[in-house]
Amino acid sequence: MTITGPCNAPDGVDVVALGESMVTFLPTRPGRLADVPSFERGIGGAESNVVCALAAAGHAVRWVSRVGADGFGDHLVEAIGAYGVDVSAVRRDPARPTGVYFRTAGDRATDTHEVAYYRAGSAASAMSVDNVEAAAVRSGRVLHLSGITAALSDDCLGLMRELTAPRAGRPLVSFDVNHRTGLWQDTDGPHVLWELARAADVVFVGEDEAEEAWGITGGPDAVRAALPEPRVLVVKQGAAGATAFVDGAAPSHPAQAAGDRSSAFAPALTVDVVASTGAGDAFAAGFLSATLRELPLRDRLRHGHLWAAAALTVSGDLAAPPARDTADRMAALDDAEWEKLRLGPGWTQAAERADEEVSTP
Repeated sequence: MTITGPCNAPDGVDVVALGESMVTFLPTRPGRLADVPSFERGIGGAESNVVCALAAAGHAVRWVSRVGADGFGDHLVEAIGAYGVDVSAVRRDPARPTGVYFRTAGDRATDTHEVAYYRAGSAASAMSVDNVEAAAVRSGRVLHLSGITAALSDDCLGLMRELTAPRAGRPLVSFDVNHRTGLWQDTDGPHVLWELARAADVVFVGEDEAEEAWGITGGPDAVRAALPEPRVLVVKQGAAGATAFVDGAAPSHPAQAAGDRSSAFAPALTVDVVASTGAGDAFAAGFLSATLRELPLRDRLRHGHLWAAAALTVSGDLAAPPARDTADRMAALDDAEWEKLRLGPGWTQAAERADEEVSTP
């Protein structure tokens, strides 16, 4: 799939992401939230996680959002900007606070963890067609969105509908379904997510999400049959792997690259998981990075798995992706070697050192 940039992208931005980011508080020791005496501060947000990872890999990216005119807003803008993300389109809201949340570390055996969100009435929930700069949002080759934003408020939903509406020069729209049952109250969340997914060009959805939100069973083929509109559909299958479907080329539209098949499957890697939060965002970032580089479909999936493995082996929401040369080498392994890989904490640095030793005369 070749990405053709919109005619209104003069800044050379690869990916723009719009969505809420929050200050994250991680426990300093294991235990229930009721028992943890202190926390370490971090950052988290599905869309900003994606562009932070892409920036760390050398892509030109922009984050568009609203944060409070408070210290937490200062921290988010500074921390996300430190990754190399353009934050010039982030607006400050003097009347609403920056969202925050607390979570415990996931249990390795059950992947259970506690999360407490304090985001109701946040600055980001006030994003709307009227207060978000359209030119900044549409300035990239790719616009990355998620279903979380649509759940924040009616104004946010209106903005999402506007950004996914067909129009001349629209960037390639990437949409991560990110079904969060607890965020949807008075709105029919599954119907909204279905509507937005059908309007997007690239869609990421978990097999479990498709069943929970839309009642689709029968695996990736059934999801594709029910959702034929997106040019690219990536169905994540948990520990089994992921399947991607690419539609045929069309004039004046992102097209299939030479060598692409109509679908591809890549098994997931064996990973010693530290925490699962942020892995889906890292997968999307890895897939988009490989798509921007016009790699074969299977390799895009493998880059997604590798970037997810980097996130799975750290405690926070964000992890530096593997170096490009390292990821390319690993993505090119034959099937047997790929399935032998086992990655644990620190694997990205170890793999990079090994590559450097091999390349040193």
